[in-house]
Amino acid sequence: MKLHLALRWIVFAFVALIMNFPVIATFITALKSPSEISRNPSLVVDSPTLENFVTVLTVSDRLNVYHYLWNSFSAATIGAILPMLVAFPMAWVMVRRGYGRALLFPLIVNLRALPLIIFAVPLYLMFSVAYLLDTRIGLGLVLAIVNLPLTLMLLVNAVAEIPIELEEAAHMDGARLPRLIGRVVLPLCRPAFITTFVFGFITAWNEFLFGLILTTQRAVPMTVGASFFFATSGGGVQWGVAAAVMVVAALPPLILGLVMYRRISGSMVSGAVKG
Repeated sequence: MKLHLALRWIVFAFVALIMNFPVIATFITALKSPSEISRNPSLVVDSPTLENFVTVLTVSDRLNVYHYLWNSFSAATIGAILPMLVAFPMAWVMVRRGYGRALLFPLIVNLRALPLIIFAVPLYLMFSVAYLLDTRIGLGLVLAIVNLPLTLMLLVNAVAEIPIELEEAAHMDGARLPRLIGRVVLPLCRPAFITTFVFGFITAWNEFLFGLILTTQRAVPMTVGASFFFATSGGGVQWGVAAAVMVVAALPPLILGLVMYRRISGSMVSGAVKG
């Protein structure tokens, strides 16, 4: 029995190491000096240093990591919350009234299967006319569109899992539609909202294409701003600084995922009824 348990943990550790090897290698590289990176490509650090992180976190005339982080946080928050505000009423109407379930629902969900580059040119032209280029709100609106298909799918499933008898009982007690939605449906959908927010925030945070196309200076997100730290004045690549800025960029979604892991896993298993 002990041997079986030990073998299971060995396999688990090996698989975890393989899956997280790029992350581990990046973090270790961030702890090396430029000279050590050139002579020591292994995962062993001879002389750990925080010099690369200091370089990333120090504001210069051209680089400001805090500005990029705030841009990403603002746009990702909009991109995660706005789809829920739009998709929840749609989800309830589709499930309880049947409107759009046969045509609109699969049409919206399948839009996510299309490559995002298809929407780049028309969105750029529309944003240019609407003066939304290089704005956090504009980037957040695009990220909300990106997240809408997944959000709608998750909330439709959540509403569908709520027993109709609960809504009928509330209606029999005299609850009007706004009270029924607010007191019965919304609390039962809370786990689905948490899951949707976490997935939407992480997806929006990691979005690179629209951040590159629709921003130039004021609203540049972290995914795009991180690339500004790579090059040196001589045209080379600062591998240590590049690794450090990637670690900093990955921390917010990583922390969010770790903090909300139990809530996400619970909602995925038990559904919206047991929230």
